[in-house]
Amino acid sequence: MKHRIIVLGAGYTGAVAAGRLARRLRREDVAITLVTAEPDFVERVRMHQLAVGQELRPRPFSQMFAGTGVELRLAKVIGVDADRGTVAVVDANGAEELEYDSLVYALGSGWNAQGVPGTAEHAHEIAGRPGALRLRERLAGLDAGQPVVVIGGGLTGLEAATEIAEARPDLDVALAARGGLGDTLSPKGRQHLRKVFDKLRITVHEHTAVTGVEADRVTTADGTSLPAAVTVWTAGFAVHPIAKATTLEVSDTGRIVVDGAMRSVSHPDVYAIGDAALVKGPGDNPLRMSCASGIPTAWQAADSIAAGLTGGKLPNTPLRYFNQCISLGRREGLIQYVTADDRAVRAALTGRFAAFYKELVCKGAAWGVANPTLGLPTRRRPVVRNRARAAEPVTESA
Repeated sequence: MKHRIIVLGAGYTGAVAAGRLARRLRREDVAITLVTAEPDFVERVRMHQLAVGQELRPRPFSQMFAGTGVELRLAKVIGVDADRGTVAVVDANGAEELEYDSLVYALGSGWNAQGVPGTAEHAHEIAGRPGALRLRERLAGLDAGQPVVVIGGGLTGLEAATEIAEARPDLDVALAARGGLGDTLSPKGRQHLRKVFDKLRITVHEHTAVTGVEADRVTTADGTSLPAAVTVWTAGFAVHPIAKATTLEVSDTGRIVVDGAMRSVSHPDVYAIGDAALVKGPGDNPLRMSCASGIPTAWQAADSIAAGLTGGKLPNTPLRYFNQCISLGRREGLIQYVTADDRAVRAALTGRFAAFYKELVCKGAAWGVANPTLGLPTRRRPVVRNRARAAEPVTESA
């Protein structure tokens, strides 16, 4: 009987993991099923572009995985029973239970309202395509001069604020950040960021905590009221709640605790990758939620599963950072070089070249997903053991 591998979620990490498994393993030995609620791939790193009216290239999964041996299952995941080795899904035909021998959990994350009153009712988010499309419709209906407030000074907030301001220079765009503007960047990075914000006439409210969101304004901790015809909330992400409802060992934020092979420390037949996994990187610090973190974890999980099934040697994918790539509209960018544990160093690229660099990174990531069985590794090895819960190779925590 074939070894049944189910991959939950087809974002960057899930799609990459499924494709890498298909490259590693023979079709006659394994059955790989990719479960996704979306019929085509969503370039999540471009949601701020979608929100301002730019069209993104469609990438249907049915075309991407055609002929790879990966079975595509269009369904919503509603539960995981890690003790029984089953996944509950629902589609147009109703609910069904799928059995697995190995599970790759890649359900990712969504926006996090942080419990701030009024956020869920009145704020917009760009953590996924539905939210970006709703924001797109709302922005298109705004008249000139109306205020837009972006909440959150992280990379998503910086990209959203600059994209909106560049696409709609007639709007009054502001950013509210709990810390200083670009306070994790190098001096050169911060200087360029301020230059771009000034050029785009974005008002910055630094060291400002938002305590409430209403239909036409946001309220800050000091009682200030900021007018907002549209509020865009980018202050953090929260993982999908399904894992926390299982018997898998999870962190207090619901991320699945894994070892260096991306294997659950409580259930060895479950692997977690991307935002859903609590992965320790250099300095024993958890990796941040990002595409830069997620894709290497997908490689590691796929290689771990393949090595365990074929008796091969387990590679150790480096889990470290090199830079932070930030788009500041379509004509400006910022590439902040960082240490292995994600701390800014002095070096940074700025301007049009940085924007071009960021675009290449985005295109490269999408190409890797859209061509799942191209590139290395190409040698498919036979499975030498098919038992679902056989011992897998163990690596040290990364």
